[in-house]
Amino acid sequence: MALRGTGTGGVSIMRKVVVFSVLSLILLFSSASITFGQVQTRIRAIEASNVGSRIDPSLKDIHGELGSLFNFTSYRLLRDETLNLVPNRPVSIQGRTPGRFMEVTLVGQHRDNAQIRIRVIREGADILNTQVRLSAGRTVLVGGPRRGEGVIIFAVSARF
Repeated sequence: MALRGTGTGGVSIMRKVVVFSVLSLILLFSSASITFGQVQTRIRAIEASNVGSRIDPSLKDIHGELGSLFNFTSYRLLRDETLNLVPNRPVSIQGRTPGRFMEVTLVGQHRDNAQIRIRVIREGADILNTQVRLSAGRTVLVGGPRRGEGVIIFAVSARF
């Protein structure tokens, strides 16, 4: 079907429609990539030891896993952080002691899992450098550095 008698006005309208459609598609795809590129990650630092037998009530959702993987009698929540990670952009969490911090980086993401690198740095040296693969809604437990008479355990979970 040819546009006859429309002059340049019909062509101008068609160009505007095409430009608007292309811009709409670009916006749609860029916003989708931003949405799919973010992973909301929760990291809990837990002090585990054999001093006492207290289980922090805020850890009841993972107490069974802690008990089956680690041989400690006491678990206390030290820190609970939620981070919005984007690929290859490390997020730092400052430690309570100067010179100590944690760096968390989203290194890969697929439809059903995300790979996250966790580094714990003390005075410029890595004391933990590991990578975990998380399924949405699942928690991975990572044994960390010594602390006092016990150790730090990191509980890592993600939503995406």
